[in-house]
Amino acid sequence: MRRAVNESNPTDTDADADADSASQRQVLKVLSGLLLALFVSTLSSTVVSSALPKIIGAVDGTPTQYTWVVTATLLTTTATTPIWGKLADLFSKKTLLQAAIAIFVLGTLASGISQTGGQLIAARALQGVGVGGVQALVQIAIAAIISPRERGRYSGYLSGATASSTIGGPLLGGVIVDTSWLGWRWCFFIALPLAAVAFFLLHRTLNLPVLRRENVQIDYLGATLIAAGVSVLLIWVSFVDNSFAWASWQTAAMVSGGLALLAVAVWVESRAAEPVVPLAIVRQRTTALAILGSLAVGTAMFGSSVFLSQYFQLSRGYTPTKAGLLTIPMMAGILIASTIAGRMISRTGKIKPFVITGAALLTAGSAALGTIDDKTSMLFLSAAMLCIGMGVGMTLQNFVLAVQNTVQLKDVGSASSTVTFFRSLGGTVGVAVLGAFMARQVADSLATAGISDGGGQASHATAQSPAAQEIVRAAYGDATAHVFLLSAAAAVLAVVAAVLLKPINLRSSLDLPDKTGEAAAAAADPDRDTRSRA
Repeated sequence: MRRAVNESNPTDTDADADADSASQRQVLKVLSGLLLALFVSTLSSTVVSSALPKIIGAVDGTPTQYTWVVTATLLTTTATTPIWGKLADLFSKKTLLQAAIAIFVLGTLASGISQTGGQLIAARALQGVGVGGVQALVQIAIAAIISPRERGRYSGYLSGATASSTIGGPLLGGVIVDTSWLGWRWCFFIALPLAAVAFFLLHRTLNLPVLRRENVQIDYLGATLIAAGVSVLLIWVSFVDNSFAWASWQTAAMVSGGLALLAVAVWVESRAAEPVVPLAIVRQRTTALAILGSLAVGTAMFGSSVFLSQYFQLSRGYTPTKAGLLTIPMMAGILIASTIAGRMISRTGKIKPFVITGAALLTAGSAALGTIDDKTSMLFLSAAMLCIGMGVGMTLQNFVLAVQNTVQLKDVGSASSTVTFFRSLGGTVGVAVLGAFMARQVADSLATAGISDGGGQASHATAQSPAAQEIVRAAYGDATAHVFLLSAAAAVLAVVAAVLLKPINLRSSLDLPDKTGEAAAAAADPDRDTRSRA
């Protein structure tokens, strides 16, 4: 039928093709600003990891402040993500995104000019508020201009920007600190011109309709309780097994307090007129499974970035720059898999097969790294990293896309940011817990060998004899393998979530059909008809 129409009226066909091409060019223009904003915001969270020893030394920081330079950003990013998402359902998405970029710039500038450890931590916390807004609002803006079916074509760019900046951040940080005429402050300053360009591009290209709503009620109490509960739990994760033991009164107080705050938040959200996290959406099968999968993917993505960089430096003796370069197979896997899978998803409208494949690759790659030591061949490491990269590329944005496909456009902000929130939470908690586990493994190994730990990374530098250095490298190699075995166990959850997802046909419209009564209930719960037929 299409061939007959095309041949009978080629002029109309050419006009349609020109219109499609013009529309795609316009989308790419908008994406240029959105992806740049996403890239620079995510990069800021990881670029300091290779430079932290020099940064803390320059500002006379303490070991506790060393941890908080990273944790402060992750904490405020995670805690504010659902709040930004709800605001996007109520106010101008473009204005909110520009405000988030402005907050990010202020926090970045303040970080770059900090003179003390306390100033740096406070600046990084402010920076994290902006990062949380940018990461949530970019996905929300894309959902407002591209239908779920077509969004698959562009999701590869989104996954590539997020994952390459997460994994490539340590590489860039290593290059900066290894370059004599630069300095650690450029780990922050380098983001400023990129953020300015993103702000300008969005001002020129992003034009979204603003839906004016009267009698808007912002759930300030719910937002405060969620932020407080998450913050308490993340603070506990950051300090447990370091400042106090797992079985201690501090652990009992912080865990019970954090869970109590979140329990009250759930009660408040169930009664709020405009909840920050709509529980009706979270209870849907697709959303619940996407949250489970995103927790696992977040743990794997952030964990790979942190622990592989540490492994290459402390177990294999490479410089920060070389350690970053050695993770190129992972970045290549992310870019290739996300691009190809995204185009195939748009072509077929099917998403489940690609998510299952990605989750399986993520598990396989993590399990392979669970067998390494300080002498593992680089070919084997590269193959395992390629698998992890492909797994992240095929799952990172597609869990979000699956949820966006099931909700109305008015709720896409809350739904998207909720999944993003749990992905960030998985990364934050995962890195903290796995890091504590790795530190304990290294300390036990060195104690058995009769070598003082000397504060983790410092032990590598203070081990003078070749024999002692060999023991230290072996300890870090074995500990890294144990960490990735735990990551593989977490990645299994992503496989389970992907398998349990209902087969999804991506819709071609921006919004669900406007229905009432029973039809509206069916639109809100796409699994309802299936259950009734069963």
